[in-house]
Amino acid sequence: MSEFDLVGVGLNATDTLLILPHFPAYAGKVPFTKEILSPGGQVASAMVACARLGLRVKYIGTLGDDERGRIQMESLLDSGINLDHVQVRTGCSNQTAYILIDQTTGERTVLWSRPEGLRLEPEEITPEQITCARMLHIDGHDTAAVGRAAQIARGAGIPVTVDVDTIYHGFDKVLPYVDYLVASSEFPVQWTNERDPFKALERLQEEYGMKVAAMTLGAHGALARVDGRFVYSPAFVVNCVDTTGAGDVFHGAFCYAVLQGLPMKEILDLSNAMAALNCTALGARGGIKTLSDARALMARGERRAQREFQEHADFA
Repeated sequence: MSEFDLVGVGLNATDTLLILPHFPAYAGKVPFTKEILSPGGQVASAMVACARLGLRVKYIGTLGDDERGRIQMESLLDSGINLDHVQVRTGCSNQTAYILIDQTTGERTVLWSRPEGLRLEPEEITPEQITCARMLHIDGHDTAAVGRAAQIARGAGIPVTVDVDTIYHGFDKVLPYVDYLVASSEFPVQWTNERDPFKALERLQEEYGMKVAAMTLGAHGALARVDGRFVYSPAFVVNCVDTTGAGDVFHGAFCYAVLQGLPMKEILDLSNAMAALNCTALGARGGIKTLSDARALMARGERRAQREFQEHADFA
């Protein structure tokens, strides 16, 4: 039996949330109503979601030794995640994001910075760090390091999921080791130069041989290609306070659901429900709920479907 259900290799960040009554016009000015320091980051937040869902989780990444790094470390420790291979870099600030949240919609605009001193190198990833788990989850930022992790996982027969939102140099060397691609809506189109999202996912899946090629669609849900067909799951309608971290929580729930052996329709539904619930509170991890909360929303929740996806895919 594996020591962990899931190991994540990738980014964390400590966010400063600035709550705005409305987003200013270009070159405009608006007072913010609240300032909140809050832990976040793609892979780290996905791992927190998985821990909340009951998985045994390990996180591999780097932290600065500043106040923001300490806030991140405390949050991860409180979640019960294994941090044996988290490195604290001396004299380096943690990855930072300033997130402007429009109070009228809950939508956010992100300004971020990551010092070069936080870079994770491929030689810092060892087989023992990866083969201790049933699944590996990565992002695309430290491309060589996550590629090394994915290669180790593939060699050990461990499935790899990836969260990628933009094109990273050298990412073509990572994709052949990916089993579950869950990208932003922009990535498949940018990568393939194919404007049709269905054709973009199909090209990605067939070129790299991944089991599932999927994309998140924000307020419209998620779309996946599996076994030669498309599955579409509309988003759940909630009182949206802050969309920060919704995608990260989606990925955490996706990993959980795959490990439970659920069918793709249910995987996407559960992931959408967890993401929607996270939007009901401030912060990347402010609204991470339990499995029973997500099931309740799935049972009773109103959904927002996009017609073009309904018409061309199995409707979840």
